Amino acid sequence: MDRTERFQLIDQALKSGEAVPLRRFMDKLEISRATARRDIEYMKDRLGAPIIWDSGTRGYRLDMSQPGAGKYELPGLWFGAGEIHALIVMHQLLSSLGPGLLEPHIKPLLARLDKILGSAGHSPEEVRKRINVIPLANRTLSLECFETVATATLKKRRLRIVHYRRQDGSEVEREVSPQRLAHYRDNWYMDAYCHLRNEIRSFAVDSVKSAKMLSTKAKNVEEKTLDSVLGAGYGIFSGRKVSWAKLKFTPGRARWVSSEKWHPKQKSGYDADGFYILEVPYSDDRELMMDILKYGPDVEVMEPEELRGKVAKAHDSAFNLYKIANI
Repeated sequence: MDRTERFQLIDQALKSGEAVPLRRFMDKLEISRATARRDIEYMKDRLGAPIIWDSGTRGYRLDMSQPGAGKYELPGLWFGAGEIHALIVMHQLLSSLGPGLLEPHIKPLLARLDKILGSAGHSPEEVRKRINVIPLANRTLSLECFETVATATLKKRRLRIVHYRRQDGSEVEREVSPQRLAHYRDNWYMDAYCHLRNEIRSFAVDSVKSAKMLSTKAKNVEEKTLDSVLGAGYGIFSGRKVSWAKLKFTPGRARWVSSEKWHPKQKSGYDADGFYILEVPYSDDRELMMDILKYGPDVEVMEPEELRGKVAKAHDSAFNLYKIANI
């Protein structure tokens, strides 16, 4: 019997409600006195189990009067790829917030994550050393602005922000009603109702140059409405008006792209020549174009004509840039 099974059986015995003598663990699990004690101590110290020795009944039991005992639950002791990724990413996200508004809450969460990460018999340090989640293209944001945006979102208060428009380098003052925060492709976004444009928008938090929480109550937007607008098209920049892009990937590139999920409503399949045809809805083509262009000659935009023209123009500009540079 491995250690994982022993923990589960010890947990089951203790949850019966009666004090369990050490000898019963030894006999049931077929282990030595020293091993039984080590397992119990490990569950107490690393997994947060509220186990005490009851001298009156000369057995171990759960003391649910201990602080936090009501939240005790034996975690899954072996993790799949998705679970490990979620735990490591959660740890990195909390660690990256740094000192500030959430600091008193972050430290106990990090400690709990460490215990869970180390629950399979490996130290959390060893797990983080051997499993590396690498952030890609994450942009620096102002901690002060992030705290203000997060606080206003939770308190359902309006914000007055100065928003930097990367398209033209201008700054625009807006009043918004924040609805939720989203962490997407290693960057933070605020889904909000924009009172300047009278519509739902998603703002990159790192493009918020200043933020002031107002006393005015935020306009509430139902979650299904947010999802219908922001989830209708491809990427983080969405809207109600949706077009469909039809992309044709080469057979070689298809071996990668065919296993990717670009959008929940995508349509895909192979043609007679082995090319992979992918159709995705989009409202704003900025992010979709970036993803198309990174595949270079391995993808062709078949529809719509407007998107095809934009991608062709971008390729021509790149070609001319390198053509001039080589003269």
